[in-house]
Amino acid sequence: MSVAVGLGLMEFPFAGAADYWRWVDLCEAGGVDSLWQTDRLVSRQPILECLTAVAALAGRTRRLRFGMNVVSLALRDPVLLAKQCATVDVLSEGRLLPAFGIGSPLGPEWQALDIDTRTRGRRTDESLEIIARLWREESVDFAGKYYRLSAASISPRPVQPDLPMWIGGSSDAAVRRTARYGTGWQGGAEGPAEAGRVVAAIKLAAVEAGRVIDEDHYGAAFPFYFGSASDSVVSGAMAAYAKRTNRDPARYFAIGDETAILDRIAEYVDVGVQKFILRPVGDGASVLAQTRQLIEKVLPQVGMKWPKAA
Repeated sequence: MSVAVGLGLMEFPFAGAADYWRWVDLCEAGGVDSLWQTDRLVSRQPILECLTAVAALAGRTRRLRFGMNVVSLALRDPVLLAKQCATVDVLSEGRLLPAFGIGSPLGPEWQALDIDTRTRGRRTDESLEIIARLWREESVDFAGKYYRLSAASISPRPVQPDLPMWIGGSSDAAVRRTARYGTGWQGGAEGPAEAGRVVAAIKLAAVEAGRVIDEDHYGAAFPFYFGSASDSVVSGAMAAYAKRTNRDPARYFAIGDETAILDRIAEYVDVGVQKFILRPVGDGASVLAQTRQLIEKVLPQVGMKWPKAA
């Protein structure tokens, strides 16, 4: 078993770039597995653009891996995205972990950019095929409903011979999409029970599609906080989650001490999840303090409880 713990951000919680790089350096030195940036193009809150962020991380770090959680493919040109990912993978010497999805229909981008949300699934499927082929083929011809290519190619191609293609989403369509195109699945707002259902469904669909996804290529994400659920920063975040997802935040957030966080990780591990993106709740100095506690109190115990194979 290979349990890996990464950290993720959606909103930019820092006062400026210096504080962000201080957080990145802490993660690099502290043994965090990977860093992830949520994809959001339109927002009133400060949110970094995910491809630009991982490109900057490639230059700043030497050990950390990094990814996008997850890129909304219907909002981006697949050829440009394939080229961007390949470039970052080359310059980071194979540390990119790309993850793709269709995006939430509640996101502000669809209305702002005048894109029909009903086209998300088909656009995403066409994009996944185009990107995968551009990463491995010399020349790509493609005739779809939304995209048409004639002798398209990119160079250099990714350093990783089989660049991972993690897929997000928990719908039946997302399960089929992961089984057909993905090398892994990355959960979002799903609690342990729902994540377990999705993992089991993907495994069955992959068999039916004649494919196999590695056992350690199933991921989950959840917020964590060393402290009390009554703290204002936590209660506000939990209320927003409940309103957005209609899910119970108590089954998603890990609040308390290191035992609470380890127990939540164990719940996911029990249903077949081995990769994690944990999101520190708070802003600025609080994110740094939360991350430092995770590194000091949780990561060593993860390593002892689920040691990686030599």
